[in-house]
Amino acid sequence: MASQPGAALRLFLLISGLRAGLLQQGRSSSLHGSSENFAIPESFYEQLQSSGERQNLETENVTVVEGEVATISCRVKNNDDSVIQLLNPNRQTIYFRDFRPLKDSRFQLVNFSSSELRVSLTNVSIHDEGRYFCQLYTDPPQEAYTTITVLIPPNNLVIDVQKDTYVEGEEVEMNCTAMASKPAAVIRWYKGNQELEGSKTEVEAMDNKMFRVRSQISVTVLREDDEVPFVCLVDHPAVKDLETRQYIDVQYKPVVMVSVIYPQGLTREGEPLELTCRAVGKPRPEKVTWVRVDDELPDHVQVEDEKLYISSLNKTDNGTYRCEASNSVGSSSADYTLYVYDPPTTPPPPTTTTTTTTTTTPSTTPDASATTEPAVHDTRAAEEGPLGVDHAVIGGVVAVVVFAMLCLLIILGRYFARHKGTYFTHEAKGADDAADADTAIINAEGGQNSCEEKKEYFI
Repeated sequence: MASQPGAALRLFLLISGLRAGLLQQGRSSSLHGSSENFAIPESFYEQLQSSGERQNLETENVTVVEGEVATISCRVKNNDDSVIQLLNPNRQTIYFRDFRPLKDSRFQLVNFSSSELRVSLTNVSIHDEGRYFCQLYTDPPQEAYTTITVLIPPNNLVIDVQKDTYVEGEEVEMNCTAMASKPAAVIRWYKGNQELEGSKTEVEAMDNKMFRVRSQISVTVLREDDEVPFVCLVDHPAVKDLETRQYIDVQYKPVVMVSVIYPQGLTREGEPLELTCRAVGKPRPEKVTWVRVDDELPDHVQVEDEKLYISSLNKTDNGTYRCEASNSVGSSSADYTLYVYDPPTTPPPPTTTTTTTTTTTPSTTPDASATTEPAVHDTRAAEEGPLGVDHAVIGGVVAVVVFAMLCLLIILGRYFARHKGTYFTHEAKGADDAADADTAIINAEGGQNSCEEKKEYFI
């Protein structure tokens, strides 16, 4: 290894030669100039490559978006007053200490000291990408390199569709293309906030290390998709939230709904009926029509646009009423089945009850209250309809039948109990003292002894 004074002298001569050679060139150098540009002799790099000493120089890689600023830093760990130099990928000297031989004004000195050389590069382009070298003039010389990576976001994001208007149930094919990006972009699809699966992606390499990405997706549209955005979203390290939207016009046939405005309960004879029909479709339904299924509309039925009105219901109005609506896509309908119930029953007049009670009670005040309470009860029973009356009649009949059966059982029980006791009494007379069965029969009432007693009576 050479002595320290010899190394310093060699560095001085080298610097003097570099400056003298630059002055003799008499013209500016560029980053991508010819071989006439200022450069270090090849023998110097051979010494760097053959050096096995531990490096005292450090730097790091730089990633930058096209058009922004990249900063290159060459740092010395242990300051020994050695000269630092920065070279471009073509081995052209950008900075030698604080002196810039390369006449590219985009390179600017940020900091220079015995321990660091920091240079900035503005308006970075794809042509600036590559490996840059930091060199330290020691004995032997040292070298470290940093790589500048340039990111290029997609400059055009477009969704292509075959047409703008679709009918519900049709399949829509959409294509999203991200042009000229580096690296290749990743495309994702969304319908509103819901991510869609099943897309197909093609990546095509272009010149200058860039890519074109094309993604295709097919969706069967429904009426809920009308005016809902389909979003093509790009994932790329050079840009955030890059997306484009496509709105689909979905047409569908009407949806028809029939509602009862009046009455809210049972439809009874003599009461009015009002129906309304609501139809929603795209395009808007052209016309709403009321018809009666399997029959014509009664003459007293009034139809006005989406409303149907019957002033007084009767049994002949029973049937199914249909509301129909149509547009350019198709037609739909909704049915309402009408069943007219009997009118509420009227309570008996209170004068009949008052007449029957005046003969027994001098005062008619209690009778009036007695007749008023049944009248209220009858009104409630009438409001219950035919089903309530039928249940009351059935309950009364069942009660009468059960009462009659109970009376019959009591009468039969008393009859059988009475006759059964008489039989046992006669059978037991005269048989208690008999020695055997034959004697008991002879001594029994109605036997031979009885005949003899009767015979003696007549004698």
